[in-house]
Amino acid sequence: MYLIGDIGNTEIKIFLFNRNFIKKKKIIFKTKFISKNYLNKKLKFMKNKKVKTALFCSVVPDAYRLIKNFLNIKFKTKCSELKNINFSKLVKLKVNRSQVGSDRIANAISVIDNKNNFIVVDFGTATTFDVIVKNTYYGGVIAPGVSLSLNTLTKKASLIPSINLSKISKVVGTNTNLAVKSGFYWGYLGLIDNIILMIKKQTKKPFKLIFTGGLSYMFKNLKKNKPIIKKDLTIDGLLKVIEINN
Repeated sequence: MYLIGDIGNTEIKIFLFNRNFIKKKKIIFKTKFISKNYLNKKLKFMKNKKVKTALFCSVVPDAYRLIKNFLNIKFKTKCSELKNINFSKLVKLKVNRSQVGSDRIANAISVIDNKNNFIVVDFGTATTFDVIVKNTYYGGVIAPGVSLSLNTLTKKASLIPSINLSKISKVVGTNTNLAVKSGFYWGYLGLIDNIILMIKKQTKKPFKLIFTGGLSYMFKNLKKNKPIIKKDLTIDGLLKVIEINN
């Protein structure tokens, strides 16, 4: 069996696949809660499972080290981080390997088909745009994450209450709640459309557009671009790496 994980700044996703790469288990928990005791509870499903190989992408080195040591000691599972293995058969990097997150590499690997060009927009702690041309990762854009920006605003502005973001049809809000929703919905919609437009202008290439991450569904109705939403894109990329190396 294989264990695959995505360790992000906000949450950690861990999947268990059988030898035929069929998903058997999925857990998600907040990165800030991670500890040995917490892992002992969350990963107890592995007790009677023979998991020799685990592959992670991580943007939180301390969390990865904790999980790696826990799995090795508790279950004798050998862990690897995506950047520490050879994935050149799946994607070429036109950037410094140390300057791009493992999650973004995994996203690129997931969509590559050696025929089409892709822009992957990941709505995570940051909103990232990654540019893939055929089988090469060209680089991308990092903008503030939607939820992170909203949380910062409500913490710093004492008269702005906590707000659950949602689509909104009108631009002009008639109260604080609607005004903030409008600013974030229409503001990020414009940011996304404009960045994609600028990428196309700079590269002079056509692209297929892929959205992933928690708020991807909210911004799918772009005026100038029609995206495909793929929920577990990062995990799919890691699974490709496992398949080609086993």
